[in-house]
Amino acid sequence: MKWGISTYSLYGAMKSGRMDVFEAMKWMKEAGAEHVEIVPGLGFDIHEEGMPEKIRDTARELGLDISNYAAGGNFVAASSSYEEELEKAFRHVDAAARLGAERMRYDVASRPPAEATIVQFEADLAVIVKACRDIADYAAARGIVMSIENHGYHVQSSDRVLRILHEVGHPKFGLTVDIGNFMCADENSVAAVKKTIAHATMLHLKDFYLRPASRPPGEGWFTTVSGNYLRGAIFGQGDIDAYEVLRVIRSSGYDGYVSIEFEGMEDCLRGTQIALDNARRIWETVGQP
Repeated sequence: MKWGISTYSLYGAMKSGRMDVFEAMKWMKEAGAEHVEIVPGLGFDIHEEGMPEKIRDTARELGLDISNYAAGGNFVAASSSYEEELEKAFRHVDAAARLGAERMRYDVASRPPAEATIVQFEADLAVIVKACRDIADYAAARGIVMSIENHGYHVQSSDRVLRILHEVGHPKFGLTVDIGNFMCADENSVAAVKKTIAHATMLHLKDFYLRPASRPPGEGWFTTVSGNYLRGAIFGQGDIDAYEVLRVIRSSGYDGYVSIEFEGMEDCLRGTQIALDNARRIWETVGQP
């Protein structure tokens, strides 16, 4: 198991000018990370001249693996054509290759909750599957395993991502399993991780506070598919059963990269550090007899 941090976690610090992506990576190393997951477009421009190589070289100097490159588009509700969306995806694959990443998550479809019905999903499935196959083929030729994440409402539940995985049927295609994102589809994280962990090429650890639709909690919250409320929490402090989720992951034999994703209201550096420390502590606790 290799513990690391997504650049997404430190977006607040980068957006405010408190640090750039290179300083963020240095902070991650000092915080105890073994790898960095690169999320373009949040605090830096991956397509800036020489940016992938600068990030790659900085990671090497720090002794951080580049575990995953996480980008996305939308093939089912975009204003551009399929070909234009595919070219955008290929450009991200090229950036991942320049980074030296061997894994890449690419979101291919999202819709707002009101449109994210099972009927609409079935109508969109052929396009989703074709996009995944096309990107997976292009990525595989460059030594990269592509994945989709349970993300974006439309492909957020465990059954939907597993359906796509089955239909794509590509040897270099898997799942980035985000334990928190299942809650956006009103799904229990423990049950969903049990169903999907065998297909994980990457893991995201995040946490949420959950409140029922009947009790609007005010500022800082967003809604699930069915109208319940979520707010980002430090991993291990929210309403996910972090102990049981990590017990399931540990029992599965997964031994790859795990990224902390922090999106709470606390200071992002403090929140991310506590989340990483909690994850390691809970992992050791659930491994004890």
